[in-house]
Amino acid sequence: MTDTATTPPAQPGLQSLSKSFEPAALEAHWGPEWEKRGYGVAGYRGTQAPKEGQPSFAIQLPPPNVTGTLHMGHAFNQTIMDSLTRYHRMLGANTAWIPGTDHAGIATQIVVERQLQDQKLSRHDLGREAFVKKVWEWKEKSGNTITTQMRRMGDSVDWSREYFTMDEKLSKTVTETFVQLYEQGLIYRGKRLVNWDPILQSAVSDLEVESEEEDGSLWHIRYPLADGSGDITVATTRPETMLGDVAVMVHPEDERYTALIGKQVTLPLCGRTIPVIADDYVDKAFGTGVVKVTPAHDQNDYAVGQRHKLPMICVLTLDAKINDNAPAAYQGLDRFVARKKVVADLEAGGFLVEVKKHKLMVPRCARTGQVIEPMLTDQWFVAMNQVGKGDATGKSIAQKAIDAVQSGEVRFVPENWINTYNQWMNNITDWCISRQLWWGHQIPAWYGEDGSIFVARDADSARAAAQKAGYTGELRRDEDVLDTWYSSALVPFSTMGWGNDGAGTATTDDYNLYLPSSVLVTGYDIIFFWVARMIMMTTHFTGRVPFRHVYIHGLVRDAQGKKMSKSEGNVLDPVDLIDGIELAPLLAKRSEGLRKPETAPQVRKNTEKEFPQGIPAFGADALRFTFASLASLGRSINFDSKRCEGYRNFCNKLWNATRFVLMNCEGNDCGLDEHAAAACDAGGYLEFSASDRWIVSLLQKAEAEVAQGFSDYRLDNVANTIYDFVWNEFCDWYLEIAKVQIQTGTAAQQRATRRTLIRTLETVLRLAHPITPFITEELWQKVAPVADRAGPSVSVAAYPMSQPERIDEAAIAHVAKLKQLVDACRNLRGEMNVSPAQRLPLFVVAQSAEEAILLKSSAPVLQALAKLSEVKLFDSEAAWQAAAQSAPVAVVGDARICLYMEVDVAAEKARLGKEVLRLEDQIAKANAKLGNEAFVAKAPAAVLEQERKRVADFSDTLTKMREQLARLV
Repeated sequence: MTDTATTPPAQPGLQSLSKSFEPAALEAHWGPEWEKRGYGVAGYRGTQAPKEGQPSFAIQLPPPNVTGTLHMGHAFNQTIMDSLTRYHRMLGANTAWIPGTDHAGIATQIVVERQLQDQKLSRHDLGREAFVKKVWEWKEKSGNTITTQMRRMGDSVDWSREYFTMDEKLSKTVTETFVQLYEQGLIYRGKRLVNWDPILQSAVSDLEVESEEEDGSLWHIRYPLADGSGDITVATTRPETMLGDVAVMVHPEDERYTALIGKQVTLPLCGRTIPVIADDYVDKAFGTGVVKVTPAHDQNDYAVGQRHKLPMICVLTLDAKINDNAPAAYQGLDRFVARKKVVADLEAGGFLVEVKKHKLMVPRCARTGQVIEPMLTDQWFVAMNQVGKGDATGKSIAQKAIDAVQSGEVRFVPENWINTYNQWMNNITDWCISRQLWWGHQIPAWYGEDGSIFVARDADSARAAAQKAGYTGELRRDEDVLDTWYSSALVPFSTMGWGNDGAGTATTDDYNLYLPSSVLVTGYDIIFFWVARMIMMTTHFTGRVPFRHVYIHGLVRDAQGKKMSKSEGNVLDPVDLIDGIELAPLLAKRSEGLRKPETAPQVRKNTEKEFPQGIPAFGADALRFTFASLASLGRSINFDSKRCEGYRNFCNKLWNATRFVLMNCEGNDCGLDEHAAAACDAGGYLEFSASDRWIVSLLQKAEAEVAQGFSDYRLDNVANTIYDFVWNEFCDWYLEIAKVQIQTGTAAQQRATRRTLIRTLETVLRLAHPITPFITEELWQKVAPVADRAGPSVSVAAYPMSQPERIDEAAIAHVAKLKQLVDACRNLRGEMNVSPAQRLPLFVVAQSAEEAILLKSSAPVLQALAKLSEVKLFDSEAAWQAAAQSAPVAVVGDARICLYMEVDVAAEKARLGKEVLRLEDQIAKANAKLGNEAFVAKAPAAVLEQERKRVADFSDTLTKMREQLARLV
């Protein structure tokens, strides 16, 4: 690793700074340079070793799938994390942003199996060992796409700690936790209803199931009463599953069917008799108010079956064909083919009453697109609500996690997500952790031929356990693997060394420094699947919480608020926003992977409308600034690329401002010699103007607001504060004022202005660095030496901290009045339709000595900013009126001003007349409020005082406007 102390900084100064902001080149340079210098290494603050006595700041990256590419959600999430990490690193904390990727069992296996299909092979042709070897080969060649893209975003993670959830160390922790949970009686194997993908032939988690509304039908079927006294009509959306019906069900309070409860009906097509039961689950308003009960093929029916102790008849094979439990006529048929035959046979037998069109939510596997079947299979589960053997706490895994949040050890931001978390945790069911795949952590369980099970850390330990139990036969290892979310749930402590010694302990510095981590940054869509499970597993195994704060951000959607999805053709690749992409390849990207090919013309039309010329290159900083500005506490973020254009303009503005500052400061006396402090105190070396003190004051306030924004996880406030200060105050106002001060001021005044310019800019670059790292690094390397700020990189420089004692409220008020004067002049010029190129004299009369001092001291700046030929100050109202004659007048504070020129008297009368009417209307409205007894009784004293002041101010201005109107002849 390069020694940063000997790494020469980039060449300082204006000559080495290109004339325009071109992000590609500086991103290509600084990304690898930061990594080479090791700035992301945990604990870095001038040394790679953790700094004693400093706080720790750690973030675990939500591990993206190894098969994936960086999408907008990743980029948004990582912008927040990197900004927080850079901020705390600059504050001096021992920072650790831990990166890693998830082995993504299902997604990765699908990718490799598709490659085998192209070779006319299947994984079964290779065998398990050879197939897993193929997956590892794919991972080494193609599994680093997303980490490459993270580097493009400028993510300052500790790459030396990068993990993969199938790494040997993490795999040891997976095995260790499984064995411990089994020994504690908290892992068991049982037959349960799970989400089943007939193509994968595996259980899948709820997160991998996407339910979409589709057109369907509601079949009304007549079930004859077994005693021949009539029949009952059942409504169902899945008629093929009736072959496994074990009851029909009505609501206990439904008067239509009360007399039928307890009777038997004959199941059409099967001939079996099944009971009529009553349960509150039934919706009396749905269909006929009678539903079929098929516990082996419906999650809700499964719960009903458990309550009523009903049998479970499975009528589907694992590949979704009708099995031997159904009548012979349907055996071997695909589920959807069987549906058509069942409906036809019902109609032929006189059992089909009617068919209605019906919208229904269809669950599909997000990976294969196949309709999910609830399937009764043997799986491994973690018991969520049971106390483990020998657990001294007397609490279940779930209860420990509930307590961690209730006690405040884990805090959600925003807090309303606690309710979502608690609702799920308080109704949690046992967690299915087994998957019928070959890629993943193979379950450490071995079976004897007699059905005995031996869970152990390795095969030798399993054989030893079998011999101890008196079993001497062959052992067969369970072929299933663990749910990907299982290993992900262990990340907070598996990445810190827990369990690597085979004893379920950890004593490393990392473990003590970075567990718990400081904050988890994630979307609300995985609160249940990852956040809750990390809290459960970490508290159970370590007795610590995994993280102190959980910052839940919204999900990124397109400009119209729609979910970004390849199947919808509205996905944006963040790298395309950084580098730019022409329309043709963009269209090709968006057309690939459409679930409904018929939507392609509309996708093309939408894309051409949104990006008629393709996407221009915005650069990483502009994209990051856009994400930061959107990072509010809302549930969703509508991403509009036009905002990227605005923040690219911001980067241009900052670049050009830097060129101006260097042009005026580099090689000139900027008053940075500290030995001149005494002379400064004497007033001879540096003479700071009110404007100099004003911009420094605003900078202190901005620094305080930024610190608060980071503390509150409100990066939108951080971004907006920086934007407002840099664009609206520093660039639009102070730089213009500084030009005048340098051109017209004394040596001491010029020196003070240059010092203010260079020091303010250097501070701004440090302030903005966490959000816009590339441009701020490039500019800081040029600015810092001129500002006499030593250091190898802005990324490890000290972060600006507000100094309230430097806030000069008088200077702030001074510049506020100056702005009002300039704006008033510009407004008058606009009302008079005078070109900005035409300079007019400004005639001013002050109503107070304080105002007169302000006007005299500000005359050069006012003249330059308002495009005036001169600023003439009058001592008396009479003299001013005589000189102004009929010129347009404005009132600014305690001063009356006019831009003198020959005017159209009629037009000026009309203008003043409109202003008089406006003021009269405002006074009337305010007086109406004050005359309303109810308003006066309820309004706070401050509001009443404000209304009275409005009346007084408006009245004073109205008097002056009337006087001016009376003078026009």
